Amino acid sequence: SPAVSAQMNRNASSEELTKSKFSASSNEKSNNDLLAWDPLFRNSGDSSSLASTMSSSSSGRPTTPLSVGTIVPPPRPASRPKLTSGKLSGINEIPRPFSPPLTSNSSPPPSAPLARAESSSSLSSASLSATNTPTVGTSRGPSPVSLGSQDTLPVAIALTESVNAYFKGADPTKCIVKITGDMTVSFPSGIIKVFTSNPSPAVLCFRVKNISKLEQILPNAQLVYSDPSQSDSSSRDFWMDMQAVTVYLKKLSEQNPSASYYNVEVLKYQVLSNGIQSTPLNLATYWKCNASATDVRVDYKYNPASMAMPSMLSNIQVIVPVDGGVINMQSLPPAKWNSEQMKALWKLASISEKSENGGSGSLRAKFDLSEGPSKPTTLAVQFISEGSTLSGVDVELVGTGYRLSLIKKRFATGRYMADC
Repeated sequence: SPAVSAQMNRNASSEELTKSKFSASSNEKSNNDLLAWDPLFRNSGDSSSLASTMSSSSSGRPTTPLSVGTIVPPPRPASRPKLTSGKLSGINEIPRPFSPPLTSNSSPPPSAPLARAESSSSLSSASLSATNTPTVGTSRGPSPVSLGSQDTLPVAIALTESVNAYFKGADPTKCIVKITGDMTVSFPSGIIKVFTSNPSPAVLCFRVKNISKLEQILPNAQLVYSDPSQSDSSSRDFWMDMQAVTVYLKKLSEQNPSASYYNVEVLKYQVLSNGIQSTPLNLATYWKCNASATDVRVDYKYNPASMAMPSMLSNIQVIVPVDGGVINMQSLPPAKWNSEQMKALWKLASISEKSENGGSGSLRAKFDLSEGPSKPTTLAVQFISEGSTLSGVDVELVGTGYRLSLIKKRFATGRYMADC
């Protein structure tokens, strides 16, 4: 159970919820895998704002082997026509210190051959890196990638979103919400040999779709390029600097030669939010404190309207700290009391539209005290949802040379708290 801090005022919460980080550390353990990105292992205090990360220089990424000054932007693949110029509606992209040429007289390089080895296992047994840095996987031996005839290169993609929320009493107008997301590409380890043996590997291009609900997009400036003149407000195309990708994957391989796949975070984004209407689980808390006892009630309500596609919330945990010398607890539904941490814990398997009362309910507890009265504290909630995102963002590969072996979507709680 995560430790819950002292009561948080609204201004401090707003500042906390507007933080996010896009950094990498070469000292991070290399056996973590971003593609599982389980929020229950997330370091909830490790976040800074997208705005601040957008202004930071790319040279500050110690794990990426190239600095911005050494990257020569690759040409936009000629097989994809230039879109008409126009400002992208709803997206504030970071000004780039360079922009790749939009046209090229040469055709994209031919596809690099690869045996039909899927990379789905690279997404199946992963754990979260607390700093969201590109990591490597060790769930199995090296991928059986070998040269073949007219095969495409398999890559897997993960989209994960984190919803941060702060609820104040039962007043919906005081709810503060921030939703962020990231996209990670997983490469099988055998692909490095293919890249290094081919001086001009096929350019990996992808299209991010359904971006109308995104407020900001932050590509990995050292590996990813985009044409800012694209006018389609519902999608945006990106392509990767394959020379930089090859060097980066080689470095990851040197750090962990036995890894079966390597994960690279290619972009981050922030989702437009509309207060409590954007939260998958609405909360309201009530406290009644006196010298001998404390009564706590937590009302919750499943909110399918916050999701692009309603999906079940699972592994729900509600943690409520109570001071005042608790000597006995009565709760409904039953909760567990941790006397050392002075916290009550409720665990619910799942909540959805099919749940009782459409996913609405209450958690109640009465605490008998020896040193009362208690002081109302901030409670914390955790949950996950597999198979979808809140924003509805999707991705597809564009062009030839690669195939999408697996796409995994998930959203989960970051800092999700409530005060009375």
